[in-house]
Amino acid sequence: MPRTNFQELLDAGVHFGHLKRKWNPNMAPYIFMEKNGIHIIDLHKTAVKIDEAAEAMKRIARSGRKVLFVATKKQAKEIVAERVQQTGMPFVTERWSGGMLTNFPTVRKAVKKMNSIDKMSTDGTFDHMSKRERLQVSRQRAKLEKLLGSIKDLTRLPAALFVIDVCKEHIAVNEARKLNIPVFGMVDTNSDPEMIDFVIPANDDASKSIYLITDIMCKAIEEGLNERKSEKEKEASAKPKSEEVIEESTSRRRERKPIRRREANVEEAGQGNELDSE
Repeated sequence: MPRTNFQELLDAGVHFGHLKRKWNPNMAPYIFMEKNGIHIIDLHKTAVKIDEAAEAMKRIARSGRKVLFVATKKQAKEIVAERVQQTGMPFVTERWSGGMLTNFPTVRKAVKKMNSIDKMSTDGTFDHMSKRERLQVSRQRAKLEKLLGSIKDLTRLPAALFVIDVCKEHIAVNEARKLNIPVFGMVDTNSDPEMIDFVIPANDDASKSIYLITDIMCKAIEEGLNERKSEKEKEASAKPKSEEVIEESTSRRRERKPIRRREANVEEAGQGNELDSE
């Protein structure tokens, strides 16, 4: 997997932090300097952290598990929805509903409700409903779609969370920590990195910065998925050979058994002739 390009981080403005008066002291190890009252993030450390996070993302994707992306801030919504959708991973870009992880069974019920409404529209149930009832059901469906988004395909809890702006998404981070779900996060100078398992010190307000880091994570996921696919293809191609070996060995056993029976019958017949002669 290629290492993060330092120049790309610089061009995207990943190094720009918040005003000095808004800083979180726990971010001190990741701050390079202060310029015009604004903290500058150390991009060398950012590059190392991005590589660590990308490698972990790749392992999760290769294992077949899901990573849930959370980005509800205005400048991140469209970027995350468009890029993450290509990987097939779930994402939340509208609003984080409290209990989305800690009360996951209830969320699954809402997903089933949405699926049942979809079924009603295809099996002709809508045709037997009044105009007002159809409107109410359609509004309910639109509301569920907005709240749940792409997590309707999430059948179990995600293996990890990727969060943009850990301050804004603190509810999601707290729920993940309660359930021991690892959290990847873009952490700006005003945030607490101690709450995050895989810290990526970066500017979480600039669109270019958000896109660059999201793109790196998605590429790592795609790489992991491709490796998983190739491993499955190798297993599938190797499986028939093993089945042939098993069938060949079983056929040999079947051939041997009648021979043994014949030998046993010959011996018994020989013994019987000896007794008759006596």
